[in-house]
Amino acid sequence: MRPFRIDIPQAALDDLDRRIADARWPAELPGVRWDRGVPLEYLKDLADHWRTKFDWRAVEDRLNQVPQYVTEIDGVDVHFLHVRSPEPTATPLILTHGWPGSVTEFLDVIGPLTDPAAHGGDPGDAFHVVIPSLPGYGFSGAPAEAGWGVKRVARAWAELMASLGYERYIAQGGDWGSSISLHLGLADPEHVAGVHVNMLVTIPPEDPAAMAALDATDAARLAHAAAFEEDGTGWRKIQSTRPQTLAYALTDSPVGQLAWIAEKYKEWTSSKDAPEEAVERDQLLAVASVYWLTASAGTSAQLYYESNRTVEDFLETWAGPWPLTMPVGVTYFAGDIVRPVRAFAERILPTLAHWTEHDRGGHFAALEQPGPFVDDVREFARKLR
Repeated sequence: MRPFRIDIPQAALDDLDRRIADARWPAELPGVRWDRGVPLEYLKDLADHWRTKFDWRAVEDRLNQVPQYVTEIDGVDVHFLHVRSPEPTATPLILTHGWPGSVTEFLDVIGPLTDPAAHGGDPGDAFHVVIPSLPGYGFSGAPAEAGWGVKRVARAWAELMASLGYERYIAQGGDWGSSISLHLGLADPEHVAGVHVNMLVTIPPEDPAAMAALDATDAARLAHAAAFEEDGTGWRKIQSTRPQTLAYALTDSPVGQLAWIAEKYKEWTSSKDAPEEAVERDQLLAVASVYWLTASAGTSAQLYYESNRTVEDFLETWAGPWPLTMPVGVTYFAGDIVRPVRAFAERILPTLAHWTEHDRGGHFAALEQPGPFVDDVREFARKLR
């Protein structure tokens, strides 16, 4: 385990600037807005902001204010943030991001989680926080062999927490982090005290009575899921089947990489007309910059191939059941593209102990709604004492 500091060469930033300035732009049908993808004029404006106004060095400096490390686990260099609380009785907490996310989305919650007293909270709610970059994402190394699916990542996280000396900890995550956290509870039940997720896939059971018992809200969530599966899952199919082919385009074109990410911050958040209604423009560009500057478009997509390629893979990764022995908490932010049905959740989570719903926020909960996210994690953790 060794300390880590981010220091992107200036030549890489100059190359990014040049590539954006020299971008070749496609044609666009009139009046389609976001229906067929990211609008041309919006993306031109966002890319120009990236080139002329966004300050990567400010992001880099902020990240470097947080203790960072790299350690080799199962042949892969895993990058992680590790902030210990000043409170000696703090609970260890591992936070796992998803795609297209990164450790940057947790920067605003580190302080309140680790030092609640300094943020107007109860010192008894403190956490020691560990935030790893997924293998193949950001500043973690990319696996050099096949087989790195969610279960292997979960086992790596168990090894990481053990190496830090944490004998009892909470696992939290959304997107990939949700599945990984649930699998971590299965892989390390002796040490995982609880699992908290801000995304849960609930697939309708075959029981007709379960479907007939749904109220209007839950029926609407199922209708939304069907519409999303039909019209919103192109990214998943490509990344789950041909990640290498996609990698050539996104690794060579920052504008392409930006569009691939910005679309999800529009569709998966509480925004209506543009991603900036849910997250600040520079927060979005910080995420895009991490993917671009680490050339991790392709390596991050490999997780889809490993864990999502077939229907069987998808169900094993997301659908449960989850025979966990520790309490599980689920929180749902209304703008999320994944909308769980509690009655179905209770069928696959026998230890479900916490369920909350928020009317604001979406898929990137810690980034969009840091305050409610922190409050929810604290509330769940209190139930484990």
